[in-house]
Amino acid sequence: MAEQYSIVGILLEASFVVQFVMIALVLISIASWAVILGRKGFYTRARKATKDFEERFWSGIDLARLYVQTNNEPNVNSGQENVFRAGFKEFNRLCQTKGTDADSIVEGASRAMRVALMRERDKLELHLSFLATVGSTSPYLGLFGTVWGIMTAFLALANAQQATLTVVAPSIAEALIATAIGLVAAIPAVVAYNRYATHADSLLGAYDAFSDEFSSILQRQAYVFIENHRVKKEA
Repeated sequence: MAEQYSIVGILLEASFVVQFVMIALVLISIASWAVILGRKGFYTRARKATKDFEERFWSGIDLARLYVQTNNEPNVNSGQENVFRAGFKEFNRLCQTKGTDADSIVEGASRAMRVALMRERDKLELHLSFLATVGSTSPYLGLFGTVWGIMTAFLALANAQQATLTVVAPSIAEALIATAIGLVAAIPAVVAYNRYATHADSLLGAYDAFSDEFSSILQRQAYVFIENHRVKKEA
């Protein structure tokens, strides 16, 4: 009776190299799925926090009051809030510095917001390089297992006295399984990377636009502050 083969049996009887490749790909796939799910939650929270902060900011609330509120109850998921706090904090500090003109105040606040934007970019792009690496290298790792399995199949065929499909089928099967696992690991990582890179660019664009709009507001306030300060000195 012909020997019966199953995928589990083939995996258990695979060569050490192919088994190592498969285990590595499975672990990589698990890690990438952990990153995918973690990033999904992060971007969902970031979008909601951005919408909530925009509603508060454009509601007409006094900026000093909003700064106090966000300082007392900061939302770490809101990139715009972090940019706002950085800019307004520097704005207040420079306004209290003697001899500072309006342009210097606005430039200092804008510089602080640019630094905050760089931090937010790092947050948004966290672990995306890992997904890109998984998506680009997993097929090659699976291909390595495939090449090794086919090489083993040909060696078994060369050493066999009678060339039959039974001799080479297990090695070819384990080789193809390695390729399949590599694709299973790579495809979700590539899809997630493309999707999350788009989310990151969209959020970062919103943060950057807010920074420009807030700079314009601070510029008007800076000139008003300097003018009021000058009037008080002349009075």
